[in-house]
Parts: sequence; C-alpha cells; structure tokens
Amino acid sequence: MRSAALQFVDSLHLRKNVPEFRTGDTVRVNWKVREGEKERVQAFEGVVIRKTRGSVDATFTVRKMSFGVGVERIFPLHSPRYETIDVLTRGSVRRNRLFYLRSLRGKAARLSVKEEQDEPTAKA
Repeated sequence: MRSAALQFVDSLHLRKNVPEFRTGDTVRVNWKVREGEKERVQAFEGVVIRKTRGSVDATFTVRKMSFGVGVERIFPLHSPRYETIDVLTRGSVRRNRLFYLRSLRGKAARLSVKEEQDEPTAKA
C-alpha cells in the first residue's frame, strides 16, 4: 500500500518510451557515458538474463561475452542515462532468470530464437 503522494512522485520519473522486451531477448542498450566534460553514447549488446519488477526501481541485467570473459551489467529501466534500447532478436525461453548461462560456454550458451509470426492479411 503506497500513499498517493509517493505514487505521484514515482509517476513523474517513469519513462514513457520503454520498449517491450523479455528475458532471453538480445538487446542493444545505447548508454550515455560522461568522459570529462564530453558525453558520448556507448552501445552494450547482450542477452537479457534477468528483469526485476517495480515502478521506478525496475532493473534488467544484460550479459555479453567480451574477449572470452563474461560481462554483466545492470541497467535501471527508467533511467534518463540511456538513449534507446533496441531489441535485436527475441529468445524462446521458459524461465525468468537465466543464470544458468553463466556456466555454459560457446555454442551451448546460445538461446533458440523465437519465430516472428506475420499477421495474416484479410483477403476480400
């Protein structure tokens, strides 16, 4: 039970343009990085292995392999620090937390890709 004042403050900080993605999807997060006084955009591409729920404090974890080393990064879902989240492929998984991918190597760590279903066109 949250008070109306807390809900109002949380609603001010929610992002409106959050794309729809799930655990198992391969995403590219374009994150804004500050280097001194300059700011640039750095892409982080990998598989979403975890998604936590919540209003403003919702997060998702992305895992990638970089030069043979697994790298994981936790991103706040409603942060103003990222420009876009691009969904590259949709993964077909049965669980919400894919921590078992940490112990897999090479081709065993691949996820099956969900087939995109084309909407049938109505013929007159």
